[in-house]
Amino acid sequence: QMQLVESGGGLVQPGGSLNLSCTASGSIRSIIPMGWYRQSPGKQRELVAAIGGDGRTNYAQSVKGRFTISRDNTKNTVYLQMNSLKPEDTAVYYCSAGDDSRWYRPSTDWGQGTQVPVSS
Repeated sequence: QMQLVESGGGLVQPGGSLNLSCTASGSIRSIIPMGWYRQSPGKQRELVAAIGGDGRTNYAQSVKGRFTISRDNTKNTVYLQMNSLKPEDTAVYYCSAGDDSRWYRPSTDWGQGTQVPVSS
């Protein structure tokens, strides 16, 4: 079984930046697609960004140009650099991993989530 552990969340002011990390451990099948989702109170969990094993990326329209997903395969780690944060980005952010067939929406394994409140 694979474990995903997120870090880097915390309170940030509007317009600020934050970098989330997620490290996979345990039974890692191969270089797998990974991603970030978020969920705000009263809303469904939504995809923020995904990255395939080959580095191709997929972003939600709402974060394009502000967020960047990247990965370091030597560390089994995926990152989410978030810039120009807005109050509407406030959510619990979840790391995910998945299969190549749905690299653009990896959703097989999940982390516990990390809080990102955007507020002044």
